[in-house]
Amino acid sequence: MHPAVAVCLVFCGCCSNVVFLELLVRQFPGCGNIVTFSQFLFIAVEGFIFEANFGRKRPAIPMRYYLIMVAMFFTVSVVNNYALNLNIAMPLHMIFRSGSLIASMALGIIILKKRYSMSKYTSIALVSMGIFTCTFMSAKQVASDSSLNEEDGLHVFLWWLLGIAALTFALLMSARMGIFQETLYKQFGKHSKEALFYNHALPLPGFLLLAPNIYHHAVLFSQSEPFQIPGIGLTVPIMWFYLLMNVITQYVCIRGVFILTTECTSLTVTLVVTLRKFVSLIFSILYFRNPFTAWHWLGTTFVFVGTLMYTEVWNSLGPFLARWRKRPKAE
Repeated sequence: MHPAVAVCLVFCGCCSNVVFLELLVRQFPGCGNIVTFSQFLFIAVEGFIFEANFGRKRPAIPMRYYLIMVAMFFTVSVVNNYALNLNIAMPLHMIFRSGSLIASMALGIIILKKRYSMSKYTSIALVSMGIFTCTFMSAKQVASDSSLNEEDGLHVFLWWLLGIAALTFALLMSARMGIFQETLYKQFGKHSKEALFYNHALPLPGFLLLAPNIYHHAVLFSQSEPFQIPGIGLTVPIMWFYLLMNVITQYVCIRGVFILTTECTSLTVTLVVTLRKFVSLIFSILYFRNPFTAWHWLGTTFVFVGTLMYTEVWNSLGPFLARWRKRPKAE
């Protein structure tokens, strides 16, 4: 498949996925578990049919390693979604998760004994500064909510702090999972599609612990206003339609990233994913009118400039720009 098609899948799938997720959590902030369960179930069924060949294909990586990876992956997914129920706005949620470079570098230094260039440290400093700026300004907004009295305001602020702690934990756990995957791929080879299937299939029994919450939100979804699906004429509760579209776009997003990793360099993949996050963030702010001050814009700029510096995209653009300047000028 042509890389341009994969890029379109990533942008269309991932950006629209964020839209449907925000439509869901704005109505029911605690619906993250049913969203995650639906995504995992859909990808697991697809992988069981097309990757595992109905269970007849043996995994290339031993199952015990997948169990460890899945435990981390399940924890990260649930904690990230639960943070949305702790007074964490969607833009802050997306910006904070962009700090994965910080966590990856820190754990890489500690666990893998890696060393980085000064430009890498500078980029991480920019990302850290951006996240701190956005987090600090969001904290001021939560603390100064004029619609709350002093006691309720403190209660809301403490829940927000718990949400920040949850995002931090998920960030570190995700970085640790990345290092674990890196060591597995070095030992057994890259099997991204297989890992995608097992990462979504094996955690499914764990959702039994969340069954009451999932059932509660399923009932709430069923009680939402009816919506007629365009072109089909079928009428369903609108929240179920949003959930269906979220699951489909999530699958398109993941498949796009997978195709991109097989067609392009890791630098290109990182750049596309970074730009996708930026587009999702801008759309979330403009379309849903999320509160975003000039300080938030400054922090966002720090985060994405730092991320681009980390990927060394400027070094890739340098030769291209040099050739462009030397092109013959029209008479």
